[in-house]
Amino acid sequence: MSKPPTVFIIDDDPAVRDALGLLLRAGGLSVDTFASAAEFLAADAARQPGCVVLDVRMPGMSGLELQKQLQTQGNRIPIIFMTGHGDVPMAIRAMKAGAFDFIEKPFQGEMLRARIHEALELDSRERRRQTLRADAAARMARLSPREREVLDRVAMGQYNKVIAAELGISLSTVEIHRKRVMEKVQAESLSDLIRMLALLNNTG
Repeated sequence: MSKPPTVFIIDDDPAVRDALGLLLRAGGLSVDTFASAAEFLAADAARQPGCVVLDVRMPGMSGLELQKQLQTQGNRIPIIFMTGHGDVPMAIRAMKAGAFDFIEKPFQGEMLRARIHEALELDSRERRRQTLRADAAARMARLSPREREVLDRVAMGQYNKVIAAELGISLSTVEIHRKRVMEKVQAESLSDLIRMLALLNNTG
């Protein structure tokens, strides 16, 4: 069985870590805690399914600096920031940088749990999308350069006769290439083919 999504709590205050851990585990969530951003990065935990509940102000690497580091790594795990300072410019900066949410201490436990569940759902959808995208890319990589040329023109809505004329090949050759494209990428229909391309182009 795959490991359940984990809520990663990062806060330099052990009392906060313990309290949040108890609250979330009581709600049936899997929780892992870290005393610093550096500790979290060293564990390479962000590669796992889940979300991050992160204190903004911490000794060493701040929460915002960790957010930037994760983005540099191409990691899109949802981040819920916590602060006891009500720093609005900091909140705006965090949200513009892609934070899932920004909440002020003290906060209601139920509200936090609700936002965490939403963040976990978002992470699950995004990871599934990444898996589908990688699968589509692997299938497309099976195509020859000529098959890819035919595919690109099919995706543009061109008729076989037009494709044949543009590429300087016979109509029957275009039809053979189209058939091979469908077989290699394992597409059931033209709409399947278009969906794969849209996924790779990040448009749907």
